[in-house]
Amino acid sequence: KIEPIKNMNQEERLKYMLTILKGQLSSEKDDLANISNATGIIIACVDRLNWAGFYILRDDELVLGPFQGLPACNRIEIGKGVCGTAVKTKEVQLVRDVHLFPGHIACDSVSNSELVIPIIKNNIVYGVLDLDSPEKGRFTELEKKYFIKFVDILNEYIDWNNI
Repeated sequence: KIEPIKNMNQEERLKYMLTILKGQLSSEKDDLANISNATGIIIACVDRLNWAGFYILRDDELVLGPFQGLPACNRIEIGKGVCGTAVKTKEVQLVRDVHLFPGHIACDSVSNSELVIPIIKNNIVYGVLDLDSPEKGRFTELEKKYFIKFVDILNEYIDWNNI
């Protein structure tokens, strides 16, 4: 973890994460490098995760993008699993227990809860930011709020057509 966050509470860590993200995005122009580092920023600032990464929409399916964690599913159909549902509904998915989610895709059997933020810019869906945890009930409304902001910041800087 990043040294300054050791004594911060959860909301202070999430605010700090957004500050680091803005610094990264404002100092680098390569979109792939930026979303790759975004996953590292998440892992450095948020505890109790086993996976953080992106799935990018390509030809009507989600394709694995930059991530931190164990190898994952390469492709996910729209409407399938938590990520595919987030794209189909264009809504954030905060799932306390993925094993109770209809059609859940178990890319990693260790994952028990999930937070998926659809990436929507100018009314076009480009993919999702996916966070997994081995803990049931791991994700909170506070984290949902901050990860929506995280994606909003990415959208300010990233041309998703370049990814």
